[in-house]
Amino acid sequence: MLREDTQNPVIGWCRQALRFVLPVECLTCGNSLSTDPVPFFCRSCWHTIRRLQQPTCASCDQPFVSSAATANSPNHRCWHCQERPPSFERAWTLFPYLPPLREAICSFKYQRKYALARPLARLMISALPSGIEVDTIIPVPLHPTRLRSREFNQSLLLADQLSRHLAKPVSATQLVRSSATVPQTTLTRQERLRNLRNAFEVRRPQDLKEKRILLVDDVFTTGTTLNECAKSLRNAGSGPVFALTLARTVDSDLVPDRLLAEQATQSLPAIGI
Repeated sequence: MLREDTQNPVIGWCRQALRFVLPVECLTCGNSLSTDPVPFFCRSCWHTIRRLQQPTCASCDQPFVSSAATANSPNHRCWHCQERPPSFERAWTLFPYLPPLREAICSFKYQRKYALARPLARLMISALPSGIEVDTIIPVPLHPTRLRSREFNQSLLLADQLSRHLAKPVSATQLVRSSATVPQTTLTRQERLRNLRNAFEVRRPQDLKEKRILLVDDVFTTGTTLNECAKSLRNAGSGPVFALTLARTVDSDLVPDRLLAEQATQSLPAIGI
């Protein structure tokens, strides 16, 4: 993990004084916060966030159930990527979409807890794969209607922090969402494919010609949104497109026992045990 700003004692004292006057409870365990560095989360809960270390698909980063999948074929791809090769060159999905990260992302995205943008971006930076070589960072866009309702694009806030770390420019106006589609969270995989067809456009293709692009989003579910974005960029003449997401939804049988055990331990006080 990156260095936390609590190493500055003045900031820690100020935070403790403020939380004494205005108490804040951890969104995961409910304990009162004092000098904990991440807004709305205690240090103990935040430090349970771990990367998935098991073998993954060489294209979309889908975790495999068994390490045998890549034992003799390190570049093995999952069934979906073999049947329908994605338009992006490579996707990296850094953390499992499990508590407390799930609560953090939902609070940031739907409850307008903007203060979580920086610690969430720090998580991404702490787990960045080596050798990312891109020319431009592009956040997955929101349709203007959705943007007016939410008032901010969570992917843009994450991309801005990544831009500072990677020293690469962010383009928030090149790729636009031209169709106001139904939220993807309510749809099946096949419905997601139909829902986003031709939903994205590139405004100035000449500015992205042969540029290597890093798409940034918060959560990878089926990869449909990222794939449609990448398809629009490639059709507009861009170079290879890579994708980076903070979290990924995973089936429970793909989550290491260690992570499940930690989540079970944290949930005991909530049910009175």
